[in-house]
Amino acid sequence: VQLQASGGGLVQTGGSLRLSCVVSVANSVFNQYTMGWYRQAPGKQRELVARVSTSGTTVYADSVKGRFTVSRDNVKNMVYLQMNSLKPEDTAIYYCNAGFVSSTYWGQGTQVTVSS
Repeated sequence: VQLQASGGGLVQTGGSLRLSCVVSVANSVFNQYTMGWYRQAPGKQRELVARVSTSGTTVYADSVKGRFTVSRDNVKNMVYLQMNSLKPEDTAIYYCNAGFVSSTYWGQGTQVTVSS
């Protein structure tokens, strides 16, 4: 299973970015995965940002509620993270994650930098 994330970059405070992640797996398999976005800032542990279940149920970290939106496209095997009202503390490497029962897979990460 390969996950390829993209869409990171440098943005000013208050700006927006949209991250995308494509999962290279059969569509029938992708539709069984809970998909998530995690991030890791320098010197900090990796943390959950948002995830979306196979039924579309979403969970968000308190720090991003109301600003970020996670979604998935079960036809294209993709998951997205729309990030609005970005803050300097959102600066991190963002990782795409796919999970099913005891299996978990990670993408390579994409850097998001928010300048003040």
